[in-house]
Amino acid sequence: MYPSIKDIEEALIRTIETAVVELPNDVREHLERAYYKEEGLAKTMLKTILDNIKVASEERIPLCQDTGLLSYYVRVGTKFPYIDHIYEILRKATIRATKEIPLRPNAVNVVNNINSGDNTGYNIPMVNIELIPKSKKLEIIVMPKGGGSESPSISRVLTPAQGIKELIKTVIKQIGMYVINACPPIVVGIGIGGTFDWASQLAKRALLRRLGKRNSIKEIAKLETITLNLINELGIGVQGVGGKVTALDVHIEIAHRHPATLAMALCVSCWALRRAIMRISEDGRIEISPYNGDDI
Repeated sequence: MYPSIKDIEEALIRTIETAVVELPNDVREHLERAYYKEEGLAKTMLKTILDNIKVASEERIPLCQDTGLLSYYVRVGTKFPYIDHIYEILRKATIRATKEIPLRPNAVNVVNNINSGDNTGYNIPMVNIELIPKSKKLEIIVMPKGGGSESPSISRVLTPAQGIKELIKTVIKQIGMYVINACPPIVVGIGIGGTFDWASQLAKRALLRRLGKRNSIKEIAKLETITLNLINELGIGVQGVGGKVTALDVHIEIAHRHPATLAMALCVSCWALRRAIMRISEDGRIEISPYNGDDI
């Protein structure tokens, strides 16, 4: 039996809870690796983070008091029976999740500075939709993103003459100046190409990929490794106390560019890179789990 709209709404609330309570395995494993690399105060800080992850999961409480703004990455079949109701399901689930989990209300009107109180508002929550032809499936990835991790994020349009070298210098400089606000160790998403808005979308989508998984284009994969090493050579470390691990990983996504421009964007996540997924199969089965980014 295919689930009802109400069933899907309830499942989505559970998915949001999973996202804010349980850290995906790929992120937790990279934090554990960082713990064994570090020493002194950096190691102590990482132990506190790992303990926090364990308590949050066991007690079913948010990993961080800043439960962020919610982004939804939706893959929906063109034959999904409630395709016309997607936006309303997302809005209602967001409102209910804010009260029931609870989430911290983080949606503030830019004109009068009034908080909506339910994490919805003008163009919020953020929804990205991809259509799957001739399918009844629905997949929704939930990614909450806190305010501190936004500090290093930028979008710029360079000239082709400046090239990739200048682009990476821009990234390193920006992270060096503002990473302490983002609760390192961080995960870095970089978008290159397209227009400035598309580069920004690519940078944020890069955070969905499983940590440790390199870009399939070997030149870009090499650039990811080089950039990760450069960031960690800054020595800023966990929460800025110094150390070997400032970034857990760097992911780069690219698009073809205009001949006259080289658009780029940097999107940073704090150590709590939170993501969860709800899947509804063709036969109506619902599955909910932390999202490890294996299919990105």
